[in-house]
Amino acid sequence: MIEIIEATDHDLPIIREIAHQTFHVTYLPLQPKEKVDYLFGLMYNPPSLLEQMKNRQRFILAKDETGYLGFASFEINCKNLSVTKIHKIYILPTAQGRGVGKKLIDTITSMACENKNQTLSLNVFRKNPAIEFYKRIGFKIADEINIDVGNGFMMNDYVMEKKLS
Repeated sequence: MIEIIEATDHDLPIIREIAHQTFHVTYLPLQPKEKVDYLFGLMYNPPSLLEQMKNRQRFILAKDETGYLGFASFEINCKNLSVTKIHKIYILPTAQGRGVGKKLIDTITSMACENKNQTLSLNVFRKNPAIEFYKRIGFKIADEINIDVGNGFMMNDYVMEKKLS
């Protein structure tokens, strides 16, 4: 059975390890290695993860009897709106297709509804196959954005949204 737990700063090594096992596998087929290495270093170094936690991002971990399977981070009332922004969601390649991602998003949805948020929002790289997963669970493409992440790199994303009832 998949269990979802809220992560603390003590869980940052677990989050970083899951990211290490998933980030490059996910993005190397889609983007240059230099960009993938840069983004991983930018987002998943220990001080950056700690800063994200201090700046209103909550992290949750999915685990079962075999160990940790994935994680997500999100922010309730993002930009002081009734929007819950999913910043990250990564599932170990060996755990994909087992309902882990849906369980993480269902947990975030419950927390968003408890806080009277009306929308879930996330950014996803325009060529990421996960777009189809998000569409299957009710997300729709709301916008396209290009984000300068430094070092000469841009993130070319869709903004996807799901209305909550």
